[in-house]
Amino acid sequence: MRDPPFHATAHALRVTTARLCSELMAPTGSAPDWSEFEWNIARAVATMQGVSGLLAERLRWNGPPAWQDFLASQAAQGALRDQHISELIEAVDRATARAGIAVVGLKGTALRAYRLYTPGTRPMGDVDLLVRAEELSALHAVLAGCGYAEQFVSRRHVVFSPSARPGAIEFGEHVTNPLKIEVHTRIADALPIDLVDITAQLWPADPRPGVNAYRDVAALFLHLLLHASGNMRAHALRLIQLWDLAKLSRVLGPDDWAALTRASETGDGPWWLWPPLRLAVTCTSIDVPVSVQAALESACPPRLVRATAQQSLYDVSWSNLRIAAFPGIEWSRTPLEALRYARSRAIPGRAALLELEQSTRTLPLAQGSRWYDVSHVSRIARWLFSRPRRVQTMYSIRAALAQQSPPKSG
Repeated sequence: MRDPPFHATAHALRVTTARLCSELMAPTGSAPDWSEFEWNIARAVATMQGVSGLLAERLRWNGPPAWQDFLASQAAQGALRDQHISELIEAVDRATARAGIAVVGLKGTALRAYRLYTPGTRPMGDVDLLVRAEELSALHAVLAGCGYAEQFVSRRHVVFSPSARPGAIEFGEHVTNPLKIEVHTRIADALPIDLVDITAQLWPADPRPGVNAYRDVAALFLHLLLHASGNMRAHALRLIQLWDLAKLSRVLGPDDWAALTRASETGDGPWWLWPPLRLAVTCTSIDVPVSVQAALESACPPRLVRATAQQSLYDVSWSNLRIAAFPGIEWSRTPLEALRYARSRAIPGRAALLELEQSTRTLPLAQGSRWYDVSHVSRIARWLFSRPRRVQTMYSIRAALAQQSPPKSG
């Protein structure tokens, strides 16, 4: 199948992303007047943004049969997959407790304890764990006993996959899609090149062997904000991340908001909090105290405030079709940092190239992509002088276009 024209695809992505985001925040009673192509793109957007389950739950109108079949299938598969996730987390909890290893269940794993979503509504492609570096080797053996083997090591985490791997990856949520485990020894994101490390703020005061919660709900909220900041910077945000913030914000008390504000007022505090929170305010029903908004915006570098104020969900998410040469360079706090970041993109180090090579070998969406078959010099030229399409985005689009009428779950 030949790919649709760039401009038509980008326009459909922008239109459908904005409408689905709006419908989740304030559902209307009328379906969009979209073409068949736009409805197909909307399925890709719902999948990339991680909101198929939320759409099935919140939409008040019915779209074409293929759209309705897609939502029904995703809701059913999400429920089946949710049970698989629960079983895996419980197995890891028992195994690490027996081995005397304390880990922290991160992000989606931690959110499950608050019951913010209907089971199966929030997708999880992996289970993230935080472990102390000195216990990483011991955790390898524990996860092997759970049927998991190391797949590859990146600068951020170690990825474990089921030893008995299933066949083809299905589009969207599907119970047979492999559930990975990503093990972190620290929680840090490059914004855009210097690492922001919040590991010490996340560990519980008195961790027990097994899967632990964060130190408190404010620590979980802080991690969600950092993860969203890192993904915004990379133009890899998902709308479900903003909904995580919105739903968890209802659990925060005045002391939690105050702690966030006090932290941002210190010289080395989290200057990066405002952009993802600002986008969450725009795209969801999150209710952030006005005084907190003012304090966090004041702590954010003015240039970053101005740049991100102009950005929509489309611009900073997987819906953005174009591969940017220097995504997130506006997160640089000094001209020197911007130059260092640009250099790291133009002349990546050995570790970055090795990580890209590993991803190409192990990620299904990268298999067969011509983008990864050319030299880095050729990729730079395409960044600057053409409109290269993002591999991850096109993977979802091609899958959605190939699956004109998704089968109903049995």
